[in-house]
Amino acid sequence: MGIFSFFTKEKKEVLDKGLSKTKESVFGKIARAIVGKTQIDDEVLDNLEEVLITSDVGVETTLKIIERIQARAARDKYMGTAELNALLKDEIAALLMENNTEDNGSFDFPTTPGQPYVIMVVGVNGVGKTTTIGKLAHQFKKAGKKVYLGAADTFRAAAVEQLVEWGHRADVPVIKQGMGSDPASVAYDTLSSAVANGADVVIIDTAGRLHNKVGLMNELTKIKNVMKKVVPTAPNDVLLVLDGSTGQNAFEQAKQFTKATEVTSLAITKLDGTAKGGVVIGISDQFKIPVKYIGLGEGIDHLQIFNRAEFVDSLFG
Repeated sequence: MGIFSFFTKEKKEVLDKGLSKTKESVFGKIARAIVGKTQIDDEVLDNLEEVLITSDVGVETTLKIIERIQARAARDKYMGTAELNALLKDEIAALLMENNTEDNGSFDFPTTPGQPYVIMVVGVNGVGKTTTIGKLAHQFKKAGKKVYLGAADTFRAAAVEQLVEWGHRADVPVIKQGMGSDPASVAYDTLSSAVANGADVVIIDTAGRLHNKVGLMNELTKIKNVMKKVVPTAPNDVLLVLDGSTGQNAFEQAKQFTKATEVTSLAITKLDGTAKGGVVIGISDQFKIPVKYIGLGEGIDHLQIFNRAEFVDSLFG
């Protein structure tokens, strides 16, 4: 699935607004780091390293960026601090482009009759998992797809109720059972109904808790195995939802979930209310898992496909 070849003015405005707090924070820190300096020397690099780490880019990714800027500054001997923002933009964009061969997200893609594209969504409670599912359903439906949702987070009545509400908002069916039901049974029923009714996309919500990794892995494996009985290719995507406003905690959650199950893509939410948007750069770099979607606000249209070039442009443009 390839990204749209265009980025509308409206989407760019939402992206710019959503990243404004991060942009203001990063630029403010950079300005303080280079005040009174005319050249990119060791002191500027040390200060810049601190800026990136405190902006939740992460230590390993920060060191990569600093090495790149150090090499550029040594090569272009007369480079001054005035060029630092442009240099950062270039090197971060290049780093992100190297890590993944393409932007792996789209709301509109070819479908196979009788074989829906199945997305299993994982993540802890409170990260915006169910909200992300609802927004995804809306976007897929807007792209002309027939969408089914499965409420397999059966451990919390509120989770099922929330998904049903999002189903109403997106105008898509939600398959559910009683609280405490077997999540794999819900997934099976959802796929069976989706196939019988010619659905194009199925999104399965799962329990939003991170208990011991063995328990989590067993539960998710069971759901996967049961789904394969209906759709042999399922799940086509295991989407991990992370709360960008938690900064380094999002890194830790990514580590735990990638140990517990095979995560194939990421959605990073709540970027509009935080100055910690740098976490997207670090997570994209460190985990080598495509960031497919980013959440930039409460609106139903405020979930966007992650476009690396546009993201960096909004952050440093």
